[in-house]
Amino acid sequence: MFGAQEAGEPDYALSTDQQAAQRRSGFRLLRGGRKPAEDRPTLTDLYHAHRLGLVRMAVLLVDHQDLAEDVVQEAFTQLYQRHGEHLDDLDNALGYLRTSVVNGARSMLRRRRTAREYVPPHEADAPSAEDHAVLNDEHRRVLVALQELTPRQREVLVLRYWSDMSEAQISETLGLSRGAVKSTASRALDALEKHLEKVR
Repeated sequence: MFGAQEAGEPDYALSTDQQAAQRRSGFRLLRGGRKPAEDRPTLTDLYHAHRLGLVRMAVLLVDHQDLAEDVVQEAFTQLYQRHGEHLDDLDNALGYLRTSVVNGARSMLRRRRTAREYVPPHEADAPSAEDHAVLNDEHRRVLVALQELTPRQREVLVLRYWSDMSEAQISETLGLSRGAVKSTASRALDALEKHLEKVR
């Protein structure tokens, strides 16, 4: 009887092609490559774990609870349509969702600006119970100040300090260099501080 096969040693009962695939799989794992499909969260897992955080992020970007809900729902819908429930061919599903929410918020703001050019302004609806559950008074003051920033500054601050993303993650999400993320965040913090002093 032969001894047990060593970990990583080719199984010579396999064909040459199967042995090569086995070695490639091992190398990917050593390099920190794709996780096995069974270790990845499903779309339902992501929805339950991250939906509320994504909605809060979207509220800060679009300044409206219902629109934020729509943006996040659309991001999950697009993810399901492209990759299905099990996300077998997607390594960073949460990163994909964050990027989709940011892009959806941008589109929503563009449509809202266009609509405001043709529709007379009206008084905002009174905050609902859900609005109060998502944002407390301090957050609402920050929200007011955030609207005074440029869209890019607002996106960087929301992703960095609300969603707690690293500069590298923000760089990937927004398609910016890490240097641009850092300088934008610095300028945005200075501007935000000045605006917060006005709304206190």
